Amino acid sequence: MKDKILALAGSSSKKSINKKLVNWVASLFENYDTELLDLNDYEVPLFSVDYEADYGFSPRILELHHKISQSDLILISLAEHNGSYSAAFKNVFDWLSRIPNTSVFQGKSLFLMSTSPGARGGKSVLDAAIARFPFNGAVVAEHFSLPKFYETFDENDGIIDVEKKSEILEKVKYIKELLV
Repeated sequence: MKDKILALAGSSSKKSINKKLVNWVASLFENYDTELLDLNDYEVPLFSVDYEADYGFSPRILELHHKISQSDLILISLAEHNGSYSAAFKNVFDWLSRIPNTSVFQGKSLFLMSTSPGARGGKSVLDAAIARFPFNGAVVAEHFSLPKFYETFDENDGIIDVEKKSEILEKVKYIKELLV
C-alpha cells in the first residue's frame, strides 16, 4: 500500500503562489498516493462557539478531519498575511481544533513550507507554524522557505534558484526516507 500524502496551500487565492509551491513539491512524490486539496473546498462560516453550539460542525470540516486521519504525511505551504496565517486557513484550523477527542494534525508528520514575493519568503508565518502546530498534534518533520517567489520559481520548472532547489530536494529525500 502506498503512503498517503495530503498537499494543501494555506491560501484561498486562486492564483496562490503557495499553492504553486506545494503542488510542485507534491509532484516530487511521484510514487506516492498524493491528494492535492484546495482550501476553497473547505470554506465554512467564521468560527464562533455560538455557531458551533447552534449548528455543530460542517460536513466539509469533518471530511477534512477524516482525510488528515488517513494520511501519512501532510505538505502545507502557508501564505503570510501581515506576518501570520491567512484568515481562510486560520478559520479552518480553528474549526478542526474544536473536534472532540482529537487534535488538528492527529500525530501526523508535516512538511511545512512558505513563500512570498519578498526576501523573507513568509518566514514569520512559517516560524509561527513550527512553534504552534506541535501543540495541535503535528510532528514537524521538515520546513522550507522560498524567498522572492517570482525570481526563484518558474511555472514549468519549479524552483529555479540552484541553492534553494538543492535544499528542497534534500528535504524531500529525507521525508521519503521517513516514510519507508
